[in-house]
Amino acid sequence: MEHDYSQLNGSPEEIDAVKDLYAGHDELPYISPKRDLADYLEKITVTSGQTVPKRNMVRLEEDLLPGHIIILWRVQFGTYTNKTVISKYFEYDYGIDAKSDIEILIDRGYVREMSAKESLIYLTAQMLKKWLKEKGVKGYSKLSKDELMDAVREEFTEEELAEKYSERGYSLTDSGEAVLDNHPEVIDKHPKKKY
Repeated sequence: MEHDYSQLNGSPEEIDAVKDLYAGHDELPYISPKRDLADYLEKITVTSGQTVPKRNMVRLEEDLLPGHIIILWRVQFGTYTNKTVISKYFEYDYGIDAKSDIEILIDRGYVREMSAKESLIYLTAQMLKKWLKEKGVKGYSKLSKDELMDAVREEFTEEELAEKYSERGYSLTDSGEAVLDNHPEVIDKHPKKKY
């Protein structure tokens, strides 16, 4: 995939310098149009650790980049939603635009966006209670969060919930799990923290 560097925040000389920097890579990494190229190029002169490694710009057999495998890895934890703040390492270490590339993974059938009813797990118990109160449901105050979600699912249609909130979770499909299982070497090289 060829990224459009003409939209970058820098002079033509700075854009050419970035292209030259990545000339040996299989493909150019994604760089946000918001990134200050002059600052980026200055940091690179101090440490080469500021560039996207070549290995992260080599397509895997599924025509995905290692950064896409890291998205799948993150999705499997059940905490990745359309409201997730995207870590800078996707751009700086993996050379991908994770915000838009999740759509590629959905289009290819590796990830699916959860429904409004499924995504209730991301809401607070207080919000669920508020909605039940609006519907005139009694006795919800002592319910556990799981019971509150069940009650909301019973009282509201998918369409009603879709209008009430926009956060949606992502989950792996069987194909996504297979691709993730196929590339443990990518996960092994990624710095870990608990999710």
